[in-house]
Amino acid sequence: MEHLDQTGIEQPAFDKLLQEVQKIGEEVMRPNAADVDAKARFPRESMDALKKLGLMGAYIPQDLGGMGLNISQVGRLCETLGQYCGSTAMIFAMHQIQVACATHHGLTNNHFRDYLKQVAAGQRLLASATTEMGIGGDLRSSICAVEVEGDTFTLTKNAPVISYGSEADDLFITSRRSPDAPANDQVHVVLRKTDYELEPTMSWDTMGFRGTCSEGFIVKAHGNINQIIPTPFAEVLSHSMHPTAHILWGSLWLGIATDSVNMARAFVRDMMKKNPNAPQTASLRLAEVHSILQEMRNNVHGCALQYQQLLSENNTDGLDSFSFSVKINNLKISCSTLIIEIVSRSLLICGIAGYRNDTKYSLSRHLRDAYGASLMVNNDRIMNHNATLLHMHRGD
Repeated sequence: MEHLDQTGIEQPAFDKLLQEVQKIGEEVMRPNAADVDAKARFPRESMDALKKLGLMGAYIPQDLGGMGLNISQVGRLCETLGQYCGSTAMIFAMHQIQVACATHHGLTNNHFRDYLKQVAAGQRLLASATTEMGIGGDLRSSICAVEVEGDTFTLTKNAPVISYGSEADDLFITSRRSPDAPANDQVHVVLRKTDYELEPTMSWDTMGFRGTCSEGFIVKAHGNINQIIPTPFAEVLSHSMHPTAHILWGSLWLGIATDSVNMARAFVRDMMKKNPNAPQTASLRLAEVHSILQEMRNNVHGCALQYQQLLSENNTDGLDSFSFSVKINNLKISCSTLIIEIVSRSLLICGIAGYRNDTKYSLSRHLRDAYGASLMVNNDRIMNHNATLLHMHRGD
């Protein structure tokens, strides 16, 4: 793990950036969100607008041409984006997870320093292929393998899901280190679009997060061995991919939940204007759901700050600790559960106006997106992992 400057940018500059993102949200993302959802199409307008702000380089250090934001600031961006379009927010978050992997584990490597410069300069969109047919969603196991000959390699992987795979400029892919390596001896390989071919195998017609276009593909790739991140994937996963994913996913889910509560608040306000003597039931429900939202927000922001501190200190013992691993796992479980509760309660407040698809209070997309949260790295799998950690842990 590289030592990272996790101070981020100054608050006034970040506040200005956040305002620019909110403007994109109001002018571009929200007007297109329903169409993106209905057609299950890539949110091109939104992603193009984010690229114009340079946000594909948000987490890349400034000396490599990026913005140099810290993980808490990137999380706040995800949270903001989630209030306008869940699919755009998810694409942005998943891109930043790959950036974090390359940044945390490649800054001492000239190839990856140059690569990150190119990502920032060209606003390249990065995707990930970690799951594989035949392993049941286990990120710590691969069937495919890198086959090296001289200084080049070939790789073929059957990936049931690659979010926005057809739209990405580069692909981060996991595999076994070699054909004779065990399933858990994995490497993380960075492929440019010219390095691979995608053969579609599965479509993406889902309840929620429809605009992520997470189709399945067989990936046939070749490249140079310097495209393999030198750090073993087990370390990349535990120190970077795992905590960053759960923090940024939790952040965008928080954004979706926030927007649903904002809709419920607007509904109650409008209702009280029309009928000041109406029963106070909806207002009480609004107060209740707001307290749950606050709980979710405190959890997400607190975990982001703790991870940010561990990175600043280059505290690998802390990153590997029992308490941090369980806390990050619990963050994902908690957020993916609370988003459903918050959106459902908001729907009860809005009533039939929230149930309909043709009102300004419609919560259909929010609710369908919310149910996808617990399925991304299935909560049961995470709970079983926590159970194993708790069983093995000796101490307080």
